Amino acid sequence: MGDGTRLVCCFLGVAMRLGCLGGREVKSFCRMGIGRCTLISEIYFAMTFSNWLPCVGVLSLMAAAGAADSMVQVPDAALQNSVGLGLKANGERQRSAAASWKVFHGFQFKDQAAESGITFRQVPVDDGARDYKAVHYDHGTAIAAADVDGDGRPDLFFANQRGGNQLWRNVGGGRFENMTAPAGVAMAGKVSVGASFADIDNDGRPDLLVTTVRQGLVLFHNEGGGRFRDITAESGVSAGKPGHGSGAVFFDYDRDGKLDLFVCNVGVYTRNEKGRSGEYVGRSDAFQGWQYPGRSEASPLFHNRGGGRFENASETTGLIHQGWSGDATFCDLDGDGFPELYVLSMSGEDRYYVNRQGSRFEDRTAVFFPKTPWGSMGVKFFDHNRDGLMDLIITDMHSDMTTAQINAGDTNLTVAFDKSKSDAWCAEEWKPELFRRATNSVFGNAFFQNQGSGHAFAEVSATVGTETYWPWGVTVADFNADGDEDVFVTAGMGYPLRYVANSLLLNEGGKRFVDAEWVLGLEPRRGDPMLREAFVLDTALPEDRRHPLAKGRTGKVQVMGTASSRSSVALDVDGDGDLDLVTNEWNDAPQVLISDLSSHTTLRFLQVRLVGTVSNRDGLGATVRVHCGSRVQTRFHDGKSGYLAQSSLPLYFGLGSETAVDRIEVVWPSGRRQTYSGPISLNGTLELVEPK
Repeated sequence: MGDGTRLVCCFLGVAMRLGCLGGREVKSFCRMGIGRCTLISEIYFAMTFSNWLPCVGVLSLMAAAGAADSMVQVPDAALQNSVGLGLKANGERQRSAAASWKVFHGFQFKDQAAESGITFRQVPVDDGARDYKAVHYDHGTAIAAADVDGDGRPDLFFANQRGGNQLWRNVGGGRFENMTAPAGVAMAGKVSVGASFADIDNDGRPDLLVTTVRQGLVLFHNEGGGRFRDITAESGVSAGKPGHGSGAVFFDYDRDGKLDLFVCNVGVYTRNEKGRSGEYVGRSDAFQGWQYPGRSEASPLFHNRGGGRFENASETTGLIHQGWSGDATFCDLDGDGFPELYVLSMSGEDRYYVNRQGSRFEDRTAVFFPKTPWGSMGVKFFDHNRDGLMDLIITDMHSDMTTAQINAGDTNLTVAFDKSKSDAWCAEEWKPELFRRATNSVFGNAFFQNQGSGHAFAEVSATVGTETYWPWGVTVADFNADGDEDVFVTAGMGYPLRYVANSLLLNEGGKRFVDAEWVLGLEPRRGDPMLREAFVLDTALPEDRRHPLAKGRTGKVQVMGTASSRSSVALDVDGDGDLDLVTNEWNDAPQVLISDLSSHTTLRFLQVRLVGTVSNRDGLGATVRVHCGSRVQTRFHDGKSGYLAQSSLPLYFGLGSETAVDRIEVVWPSGRRQTYSGPISLNGTLELVEPK
């Protein structure tokens, strides 16, 4: 970075009135696109910039005469310092509170990205950095995991917006090597979003589907040895107009033993104009798009015909889903063997579709989930209290994104603020008629606890403590191996907003979740999260020289923002038996968070890898129960590993103090039931093959 001009500035009309930046009069709208519109002065970066950032002053520290390089920090240093102090205080309070926790927390994560050998960096399109605007590009890209080369170690796929995707081979001991070129999955020139591994043809090798923004789905067949072949054209998934793709989920909705596919399309948030990297330029009113039916896009359901061929089954099954949907998941809640589908909406009501014997889907949202989050992002079914019933956690980013709440959050850094719902902020800022339309919404994260009878659900997020601030997705896993699954929540926006920490919610015996990111070493992050390079302007280039932050400067201008995560996956990176975390960041290198749990406790666990014979080979849709005396753990195998992603990994069961597994019961997607009584060896992977 060197010595140079350090401009601490913020992007509001007050800064322009002080002569820091130029601007023009535009209509302001909050990120959700439903605020009362007022005329204010804002920056114009070839886009409309919402009134997001507080300005506490404009400060320029000049270097020696003749210096050509400069650095700009956004938001300004005063705000960032205040945020840092507030978060540190929260961390100290969290460490103090840990003394009363009843859940095991005597271990740490350490970011070993440098040691892992992974050099990937997520690079956003210009609309997410240099020409930043409030548009859905900033939702980021996925990370997914699978053993793509059959060596017994999980490999990592990172989706990217610019510069191509990357696939990294796990070579053991927490080390990786880049295998992108021989694998043939880079997709250079495409803006990738979601990534899903699944065995589409039951040959025992995980295939890969990648979604893009208006550049179509891309389906890769795993040819073996870590090499993939693009079969998009012959597969049939490219039929129809390409949409603004997001998350995708493989599941067998008709129990024919072949994995079908549901793909989420967000909605029209771009124009037909293309940017310098070939991406479609975002609309300045992207977050108002949900108000216009013409901008809605269908999210298609594809039926697997076999032989790597798919056909659109949306109309034949009645699954005509229109909505601003970023992700989806499935679960067999009624136990009839035919999985239901839960589809998120990031601007409105979610949808829950009941599967009628594999032939039709019916929208039964109002019956099962009368209130859903308004701005849903991440989703996962899991049994949090070991009652054998699937509960549902949903994160909500967009309810937190009113201008007033963002501004308040820049100074109110308390845990109470982060844990509060956003009803009051939305009521204050939304147009009255639009708020009335959302009276059946939850304005924040939701935790639906399964009540059993009739599969009724109670929303208990406040009771169990799962509210978080600016969340993206969830990764559910048993990080302390005590038998109760925990929740990791990726969070934050990055440039041009302040830093928000990720959350790790430890499950305290199915009663509540405790915030443990500071206790477990996830915070503070490695490096300075307040100073992450957002982009670099080269004033030798005309388009960069016209940028407001380049005004009056020469040479290269380094613009610094904040760190933030998007997608994550839990897996045993280093083969020591405990679960680690790897993230795909926004405009940054990944975190490779290695757990030292195995060094601090007598670790007992069991991994179960399912091999379907009549069912799909991955066993997706199976329910697995592990019995240890009177204690039972239940997992529904959906492959959902984090935001925008589906992975091919064995099921992980932490056993806590249990010294033996009595039996394992599997209900396969085909309906077959299997009981395995062993002997069952612990601390390894058990492969269960479906009986024919």
